[in-house]
Order: sequence, then C-alpha cells, then structure tokens
Amino acid sequence: MRRKLLTVATAAGIFFTAFSGQASASTYSVQSGDTLWKISQQYKVTVNQLMSWNKLSSSTIYVGQKLSVSSPVTQASTTTYTVKSGDSLWGIATKNNMTVSQLKSINNLSSDIIYVGQVLKLSQTTTTTTTTAASVSKVDQLIAESKKYIGVPYVWGGSSPSGFDCSGYLNYVYSKVGISIPRTVETIWSATKPVSSPRVGDLVFFETYKPGPSHAGIYIGDNKFIHAGSSTGVTITDMNNSYWKARYLGAKTTF
Repeated sequence: MRRKLLTVATAAGIFFTAFSGQASASTYSVQSGDTLWKISQQYKVTVNQLMSWNKLSSSTIYVGQKLSVSSPVTQASTTTYTVKSGDSLWGIATKNNMTVSQLKSINNLSSDIIYVGQVLKLSQTTTTTTTTAASVSKVDQLIAESKKYIGVPYVWGGSSPSGFDCSGYLNYVYSKVGISIPRTVETIWSATKPVSSPRVGDLVFFETYKPGPSHAGIYIGDNKFIHAGSSTGVTITDMNNSYWKARYLGAKTTF
C-alpha cells in the first residue's frame, strides 16, 4: 500500500512539475508559419511588447529563434543613457518603456535631434514622474497605435485587425487616435496637405501597380515607414529599399 501511494505521489509530482514548467515558460521558440502578431495573441501581449523585450527593430523573425514572451525581471533602473551611433529618440524610448514625449520632456528637448555622446536622463524626480494621457502627443499616440498591428496579414479590402489592405490599415489606425481620413489611397492623397519632407506621423505615398498614388504608409522616423504590404502584412520598411525608393511620390500630413 505504501509503495502504491509513493507511486501515485511520484506521478502527481511529475505532472505538477511538467505543468508548472509549461505555465511559467518565459521563452518561445519560433515555428514555421509564426508571426509576431500570432505569437502576441497566443501569449496575450502586444507586438510592441514582444519587440521591446527582444530588442527587435523589425517584425522579421526566423524559425528556431528564441523569443521572450514575458517582461524580463526588473533590474536596478538606469537613470541615464549615452547616445550611440544609429540611435533615435524613438529607439531609446522604446527600449526603456517610455514615450518619445516623456523622453523629450525629461531632457527639455525641443526637437528630435540627438548626437553621439549626448547623455539623456531616463527618469525624473518623484514630484514630476506622473504623466497624464493628455501629455502624450497625438503623433506619439498614432505611432504607438500603428505598431500594435505589426504582423497582421494583408487582406485585399481589409480594414480590421483580422486583415488590412494598405489604406484600410491607415484608415483604422488614424481613426483610433481620433483623426478621420478617407478610405482609399487616392482620396487620402487628395485630402491631405503636402510637405517637402516627411516628419514622424506623416503619410508617405508610392506609385506601384498603376500611375499615381496606389500605396501609402506612416513615416516613423529614421527613414522608415510602417504599412500593410501585400507580401508582408503590417511591417516596418526602410524607405531606402530599392523597390520603394524608386516608387516614392512624396509626403503629406494630417497635422
């Protein structure tokens, strides 16, 4: 009888250990067919969190890649950061779970320009740490909203997080931050104001399968834009990419 009880207890212990290990898993190995969007839905996190936790600069992932799917253990916070070559305010803010507006406010910056060797503060005194939603600029809200859908597949005529085409994605994201724009690329082009060069939050337009504007995305800085590509779904792309650079028409703004 005692041996039987021990056997049952051992089996239960094995089951408990296996179950606990599964429940507490903090990493995920990328499988064929996975996207950041799919993984984020599985673990009930956002794509932006996955990119931040894994220091990803794009939505590209590969089979066998190990991804953190929960927030890393918090270590002693760093209060300053020294700017390195290739850094941007957005990249520094994202790595430190801040908004660009917070980073600029803490450092009394009036523009997005930073230089190598510059020391930026990442925290402020307790009397000024509280940031209300009203202090976050509309542009920051727009960029944060746009990145929530990285990995969502392309669907012709799609205008929801189950699938977007390029203008459906823009229409959805802008509406989420209270900005109304038309539904098609041509009508968005006609309804927005031209700018000589894009600023973060502006729209960038391209001529693809027919003459005139037929594709558009949101400029996010560092010569990159976020868009719903027909072969990639929602992703971040460099405007120096040979395909897009040759087809660039210009930038327009809603602000």
